[in-house]
Amino acid sequence: MRHTARPLTATALAVAFAALAAAPAYGGENTGRLELSPAGVVPGDEVTVRTAACGADGTATGDAGAIGAGSFSLAPGSGQRQLDGRFEVPSSAQPGTYEIVATCADSGRQVIGDLVVSLTGTRTAQPTYPRGSVKTGVGGALGPDPVQTAAGVAALAVAAAGGTWLLHRRARGDGI
Repeated sequence: MRHTARPLTATALAVAFAALAAAPAYGGENTGRLELSPAGVVPGDEVTVRTAACGADGTATGDAGAIGAGSFSLAPGSGQRQLDGRFEVPSSAQPGTYEIVATCADSGRQVIGDLVVSLTGTRTAQPTYPRGSVKTGVGGALGPDPVQTAAGVAALAVAAAGGTWLLHRRARGDGI
């Protein structure tokens, strides 16, 4: 029985030590990851980046160069114990999984998150709508000038009145 107790005690101590070493440093928060929202995007989307790894009043520099977005800053968020940052996925981004890295300014600690880019799906950013006119060749011959528009309406009214008068004369038998 003594021979079995020692290996079990050693195993129990090793498991306890591993559990303590893996415990988070800030009271239960996951501080070792970079949170990306949304985690799945299409080209042109804006990504919000958050981490609590650098402390509430620290700063960090993010690197989205793997996807072609370059570097971005992370600063303390509003009333939360984390840093926030943003970057835009370039329209030239190809489908795949990309590693986004943030480095804490004070400690040099790096935190990593994965961003999945696909070409199918919908953009999460606000849609942009076309502005201006389309040159189709229909309408708009007089332009937006109110004087020209009034002259055109007057010409149409005179033509309609003249046509009505001629039809009325013909119906009475006066001839043209």
